[in-house]
Amino acid sequence: MQRVEFEKRLKMLLNPQLFRDYAPNGLQVEGKDTISKVVTGVTASQALIDKAVEMKADALVVHHGYFWKGEAPEITGMKYRRISALIKNDINLFGYHLPMDAHPIYGNNAGLAASLGLNELESLEQGKPLAESIGLVGKLPDSECCAVFKERIEKAVGRDVLFEKTSDALVQRVALCTGGAQGYITKAVELGADVFITGEVSEKTIHEARELGIHFVAAGHHATERFGPIGMAKFISEELGINAEFVDIDNPA
Repeated sequence: MQRVEFEKRLKMLLNPQLFRDYAPNGLQVEGKDTISKVVTGVTASQALIDKAVEMKADALVVHHGYFWKGEAPEITGMKYRRISALIKNDINLFGYHLPMDAHPIYGNNAGLAASLGLNELESLEQGKPLAESIGLVGKLPDSECCAVFKERIEKAVGRDVLFEKTSDALVQRVALCTGGAQGYITKAVELGADVFITGEVSEKTIHEARELGIHFVAAGHHATERFGPIGMAKFISEELGINAEFVDIDNPA
C-alpha cells in the first residue's frame, strides 16, 4: 500500500483531528513510498527501531512518537540517533497518542476494558462520546473482593500491580484511563466508580484515594498501553491486508 493511502486509512480510523494533543499525530518521519511490512509498539525507542530494521519493516506505528510540546527542538544526541536510524533505513514513523488511547475498538482503554471483562461502557469524560473520551467506566458481571479483582488486573496486564485498597467495599463499577492519568481519579469518584485504574501513581494519589474512598490501581504506564499497538497490528493485518506485528520492548515503568 502506498504511504499516502496508508496514512489516510489510519486517519479515517483514529480521527486525530478530534483531539487536542501534546504531539503531532500521523506521519512524523517520512520513509518508503510503499508499505508492505509494519511493526507496531508502545514507544519509538532505539530498541524498537533496531528491531524494525532487523525485521525489514517499512513503517513503525507507535503510541509514543516524537516532537512533544516543550521538548528541546534540536535533533542531537539520542534524538539524532533515533531519527537518523529511521531515515537511513527508509522507515516511516507514524505516531498516534490520544487517538490510540480513545479508539473504542482498537484503543488502549478499550483493550484494557475488554481484558477485564467490563460491559456497559461509558465515557470517563462526561459529555464526550465514547470514541473521544480519554478514559472509560464499565461494570464487571458481578461484584468482586479486592483480592480477586487484583488477580484479574494482573492477568490482564501480565505483571504485578500496585493496589491501594481503601476499604472492605467490593468492586463492580470500574473506571480506567491508561498511561499517566492518575489525575483523573476525581472523575472516577464523580461517576461512582468503586476503583480507578491507570498506569502511574503520584505520591498525592494515594492520599486522594484514601480520603475519597475509592480503591486505586497503578498497573504500569507501558503495561496498560500495549493494548492500542496490539490492536493496531490487528487492524493493519486484517483490515488493510498488510503484514503487521506488535513488538513489545519491555519497560517496568
